Amino acid sequence: MNCTQCPVKCGADRTLNNGACGVKGIRIAKYYLHPFEEPPISFKNGSGCIFFCGCSLKCVFCQNYELSRNTRGKDITARELADIFKELEDMGAENINLVNPSHYLSDIEEAFYIYRPNIPVVYNTHGYDTLESLECANKFTDIFLPDLKFIDPALAKRYTAHADYAEYALPAIRFMAEKPLKLREDGKMLSGCIVRHLILPLASYDSVNIVKFVSTLPDSVYFSLMGQYTPFGEIQNYKELQRRITKREYNKVLSAVEEYGLKNVFLQDLNSADENFIPQWDY
Repeated sequence: MNCTQCPVKCGADRTLNNGACGVKGIRIAKYYLHPFEEPPISFKNGSGCIFFCGCSLKCVFCQNYELSRNTRGKDITARELADIFKELEDMGAENINLVNPSHYLSDIEEAFYIYRPNIPVVYNTHGYDTLESLECANKFTDIFLPDLKFIDPALAKRYTAHADYAEYALPAIRFMAEKPLKLREDGKMLSGCIVRHLILPLASYDSVNIVKFVSTLPDSVYFSLMGQYTPFGEIQNYKELQRRITKREYNKVLSAVEEYGLKNVFLQDLNSADENFIPQWDY
């Protein structure tokens, strides 16, 4: 199969060779009940997160750097992935949370064909997705949980492998934002879209532009503003990334949230900027 699942469309036969994402087959680093997602996602028992390895976006500041650069992980089959769905469901997971799934779309689809759990499925993506892939993912996804990292192409060029990030991410998020919102009476999310954004040092101006963009999405969309940036990854040549964000930077974006009238908002405290919130990998 010539892989075209992400915007890079590298064409690699990933049954034999690594793609632009750095992986072939299916590789994961951990699965467990994760308590630190947004409240309607983790809810009471925790979100059943599966952390996939490899990534074509290659953010230099990635907090899951070992995974995204494929320096660790365990190779599994689609059937074994389906077994993990069942195991997490039996453990009481509130949902199946596919973390960084874009380049595994066909494998994930095969696994859901083998076993479809009776709990919501969360598509937890960096936002660098094609509409064709999202239309496929929409068949089994109940909740879209995309990051919106940048609008400014200069930031995307500086911090990722792809200056065209926003060219794909903005239409992708407009697509995901159309997922109907369904909340149980006790607040658990059964369907919908939560757009995440991580404020970066010296980039609050772009965060304001992102807030403005989110304000144009349907009212049913939730916005999760993250202040947890922690210096991590391969940032030795990026002096500005070697510190956490300041309270002034955070408050500038928070003011934009109020200015543009966002209603359904999750705000992450600056105290969340701690490496202890990064999972310990199993493989």
